[in-house]
Amino acid sequence: MTDAVRPHFYLGVDGGGTGCRARIVDEAGNVLGQGLSGPATTRLGIDVAWASMARAFGAAVEEAGFGTAELARTFAGIGLAGIGRKGALEALKALEHPFAAIDFTSDGMGACLGAHSGRDGAIVIAGTGSIGLGFVDGRDLRVGGYGFPISDEGSGADLGLKAVQLALRAHDGRQDRSALLTEVMQRFHDDPMEAVAWMDRATATDYAALAPTVMRHADQGDAAGRRIVQAAAEQIDTIVRTLFDKGVPRVTLLGGLASPLEPWLAPDVRRRLKPADGDAVSGAIILARRLDRAISME
Repeated sequence: MTDAVRPHFYLGVDGGGTGCRARIVDEAGNVLGQGLSGPATTRLGIDVAWASMARAFGAAVEEAGFGTAELARTFAGIGLAGIGRKGALEALKALEHPFAAIDFTSDGMGACLGAHSGRDGAIVIAGTGSIGLGFVDGRDLRVGGYGFPISDEGSGADLGLKAVQLALRAHDGRQDRSALLTEVMQRFHDDPMEAVAWMDRATATDYAALAPTVMRHADQGDAAGRRIVQAAAEQIDTIVRTLFDKGVPRVTLLGGLASPLEPWLAPDVRRRLKPADGDAVSGAIILARRLDRAISME
């Protein structure tokens, strides 16, 4: 059997800030191997990100029972957090690998490919941060997602920030107290200066850790909690509507806040959202299949 007719395989890797997942499938889409590892983001450095991805795809390769010959017929697609950082893509493309070919995209674009089976569409991610991403007529779209605190409206970090702001106002008497604001201030032992000290070292993840508390109180009718969550939902509404205005035919809401926040969205937005077809690893596999087709047409 010549190499031209030997079966090809496809590796998809989703490298995110909290963990990395890998999956190998055959031409029919049957899963042959899977693997997991820790965070993979260029923020940790290219070498660290690649090492994490290698642990994930190495486990998938081992489960699939692949040797050098199979890897040489495997096309890899990788969605990686932080790939937009200056020099990151060039550094990744320069790394040695055992595959037939490899292509990279952002973890968000990988998720968008998976959500719509490679068709035109968009996703809105509502998690620690927030962003709208999509493809339409060959154009890449982006709405927001420029980083907390200057952007990422409607995100978990944004919910946490608003809760701390209102809690401090309530402490001063500028805002009515509520169960939510009382609980937030108790985290700082009712001392604004403790909140200031926390702020000096707090990350977006630290602020987002307050989001479940905000959602819980809002769902229980807390006035301040409802105000914060409704404002966040309106921000997500705007991102979704903006993507539709830019011509995308379909939008999927993803991220850790997607399910709890969806009931708070406007009716017109909720009606137009669609469930995801597949996950970000599925999107990376679509990228790998496209790479195979592009090379075969050369």
